[in-house]
Amino acid sequence: MAIAPNSAEARDIAYHIHGQTDLKAHEEKGPKIISKGDGVRVYDEEGNEFIEGLAGLWSVSLGFTEQRLVDAATKQLETLPYYHTFAHKVAPPVIDLAEKLVGIAPGGLTKAVFQNSGSEAVDTAIKFVWYYHNAIDKPEKKKIIARVNAYHGTGVASASLTGLARMHAAFDLPVTDRVLRTDCPHYYRFGEDGESEEDFATRCADNLEKLILDEGPDTVAAFIAEPIMGAGGVLVPAATYFDKVQAVLKKYDILFIADEVICGFARTGEMWGSQTFGLKPDLLTCAKALSSSYLPISAVLVSEKVYEAIRDKSGELGGFGHGYTYSGHPVPAAVALETLKIYEERDIVQQVKNVAPAMQDGLRAFADHPLVGEVRGVGLIGGVEVVADKATKAPFEAADKVGPTIQGLAEKNGLLIRAMGDSIGFCPPLIIDRATIGDMLGRFAKTLDDALAWAEGEKLI
Repeated sequence: MAIAPNSAEARDIAYHIHGQTDLKAHEEKGPKIISKGDGVRVYDEEGNEFIEGLAGLWSVSLGFTEQRLVDAATKQLETLPYYHTFAHKVAPPVIDLAEKLVGIAPGGLTKAVFQNSGSEAVDTAIKFVWYYHNAIDKPEKKKIIARVNAYHGTGVASASLTGLARMHAAFDLPVTDRVLRTDCPHYYRFGEDGESEEDFATRCADNLEKLILDEGPDTVAAFIAEPIMGAGGVLVPAATYFDKVQAVLKKYDILFIADEVICGFARTGEMWGSQTFGLKPDLLTCAKALSSSYLPISAVLVSEKVYEAIRDKSGELGGFGHGYTYSGHPVPAAVALETLKIYEERDIVQQVKNVAPAMQDGLRAFADHPLVGEVRGVGLIGGVEVVADKATKAPFEAADKVGPTIQGLAEKNGLLIRAMGDSIGFCPPLIIDRATIGDMLGRFAKTLDDALAWAEGEKLI
């Protein structure tokens, strides 16, 4: 379809750079303009309806028309539209939000510091880790271990921790020799022939320990992990993986950062992914569903031992040289606080537990489809990996663009999902009901059949 001169599509091409987009192709294709939301659905400029199967970007937990969040923002804008947190200043909703967050946090996390995005939260956590080790007189303990296929953001530091080649190419990333890389705990892809899932987890933990010993434990500061690896393909950790990894971290006095930017706030069927998988982090990053993404806000939750060391060092230095203009912005804080109240009042954790089986069982029903290699997920997050050969698990060539083609076919069928390579992610708003899950799965079933016909026509299988 030709793009009309001076149309919104043409002006977008002329003036706007899109993230995570093929910019060359965008100049030919143009944007899909989403102009309205209603519950778990969104609508484009032509009025076409879509089920938002990824909650925007893993994030619009309460759907697109939660009036209480609009009212919370409006009220705060009318009362105090901005203030900062520097030099002992703070707005009331920031205090309330910090208290509420710490109250629902995994055990041992006692303080909150606010930022504007998940990437900023991860960057802040990295800075806190380095500051902490300087404060306790271990200045050589600075390396941070992240995992292959991890996603931790797009900042210079957070993208350096990210373990996806597409996030590094042409950006000269990673930028620091303080980043180390260890195994991805995806049993389907990396388990060896005859190796049990538990034995695979043991191998991952043993490799982690070897890496630490090779580098020198006195140089390794922290390990960072998503409970479920989101943008890497919705990768659920192998059974016993986190138990074994945490034992290694404890043995060598290495801090654990849980990146809960996607998993936090009931997504996995508990308030935190850390609770689902038995994690005991020293720092925790969260964002996205913290405000149902109605306004940008993120947080780092910090353990008391980390906070006390940072506090004492800042006293020595006469101040803590960290903060953002919008740290603890009162308007996003008010919206986030209302979001947490809604989670509690409506028992969103139980809501997820009630409807998650419909999605998980429904997705697993696709396991017999000729294109599907593995289905995985927990709670209201899931992934379907397509393969060229089910028996050998052989993937398609990246140049075949099978995943992006499936994403495009889904859009034609009224379903917005996300292809991460050839893994298709599902992460609908937490308010979704069983009937809508059935509708979503029906649209995906048609999409898979359309994709199979296309792949056969292209002689890809």
